[in-house]
Amino acid sequence: MRCAVVIEKVEASYGAYVPDLPGCVAVAETLLEVKNLIQEAIAFHLEGLRADGSDIPMPISLCESVEAS
Repeated sequence: MRCAVVIEKVEASYGAYVPDLPGCVAVAETLLEVKNLIQEAIAFHLEGLRADGSDIPMPISLCESVEAS
């Protein structure tokens, strides 16, 4: 399953979240670390949904980059 992940740079850290999995977030000091942590968070989140007998939501978010003038 591929998930869209939003990573934002804030003052001294990075935050990441998954729009299709509300509550699935990670925060770290480096970009590499936040990428690793959000992968772990996604796996943990999906594991929790399965354990609860909940449906795994199908990803619907799209990722695009656009040029700004």
